[in-house]
Amino acid sequence: MNTSNLASIIINNYNYARFLREAVDSALNQTYRNTEVIVVDDGSTDDSREIIASYGDRIIPVLKENGGQTSAVNAGFSTSKGSVIFFLDADDALFSTGVERAVDLFKEDVAKAQWRLVLIDADSKDTGEVMIRDLSEDDPRDLVRTKCPFCYPTPPMSGNAWSRAFLESVFPLPEVGKEFKIVSKGAEGPDEYLSALAPLFGRVIGVPELQGYYRLHGTNGYSSLPFDERVKHDLLLFDRCLAAVHSYCGKLGIDIDAERWRQDSWEHRVYRAAQEITALIPANASFILVDEDLWDAGDFVAGRRRIPFLEREGKYWGRPSDDATAIGELERMRQSTADFLVFAWPAFWWLDHYTEFNRHLNSEFRCVLQNNDVMMFDLRRPETVGA
Repeated sequence: MNTSNLASIIINNYNYARFLREAVDSALNQTYRNTEVIVVDDGSTDDSREIIASYGDRIIPVLKENGGQTSAVNAGFSTSKGSVIFFLDADDALFSTGVERAVDLFKEDVAKAQWRLVLIDADSKDTGEVMIRDLSEDDPRDLVRTKCPFCYPTPPMSGNAWSRAFLESVFPLPEVGKEFKIVSKGAEGPDEYLSALAPLFGRVIGVPELQGYYRLHGTNGYSSLPFDERVKHDLLLFDRCLAAVHSYCGKLGIDIDAERWRQDSWEHRVYRAAQEITALIPANASFILVDEDLWDAGDFVAGRRRIPFLEREGKYWGRPSDDATAIGELERMRQSTADFLVFAWPAFWWLDHYTEFNRHLNSEFRCVLQNNDVMMFDLRRPETVGA
């Protein structure tokens, strides 16, 4: 195999035999022919290794004891020879043009290329949704260096390609400790770790077209976590990545305010807001959450039933068309099930935009909390307040 301009697709697998063949086939069927396919099996106990063996010398197998996703990524990278590296989760797949489109973008100063992914279900059916709808075309290097490591949109592992030069600067990745694995339930986040570091080492380029599939099947490590567990996971992952970014910034002579990053981060703000909800809303009460569904909070937050706003059949229905709609929907929900209303900071602009709605809230209900993260109103009747 010609190793000049070689691309390496590294598939990491643990007990995903039912999806593995689709991932491997997508890697082998690339229009970019100078590609090696490495399949790392992280101690699977299903039929994965039989599937891997069936490909013979068309792939490079790496069979190891179970150590987690980060250890599988480390093992795959140490085996690879490509100048551009793709890490593909075994339950996902690439378009046939994925490698070709990404490799074309790699110049000397590019650390990462990224693309959007089509969401598919367990049976490989297109759900009609896209993972990360809006990837900015602006280079995030200055933004990351001045704000925080996660301040630019980035897809999950299978939506990225990396320059070998960048990866050699940060590999092997530190494998997470036992405490992190217990909290994260296996969602270790090597993709987030690499995405946080990449802008320190080069440009991040967006591929305009969709170039892969991201599968939702109910057992995805991260997406299957309840909201409360995801908040804990995100907090640990952010702090882990922030520590790495802080360390590399020191080595590269880049001055950052790590504590301000931590306080202003999405992860810490959601955590603080969830703590406020737990402290002020009684257990088993229900509350309206105005967050434009950006928290992806699900049905419950710390045992408190969460109701989206606007809402239809329990699902987020979008922004109200006008003040009258907002007030009418609030009163309908208050009279049926809602005890509190919580504004999360991503929707604070509503209070300026829907002026009559804002006036109604402040004249009819008691504001029990207002800070930089949340604003909370008690919607209960006066005689029940304090009960």
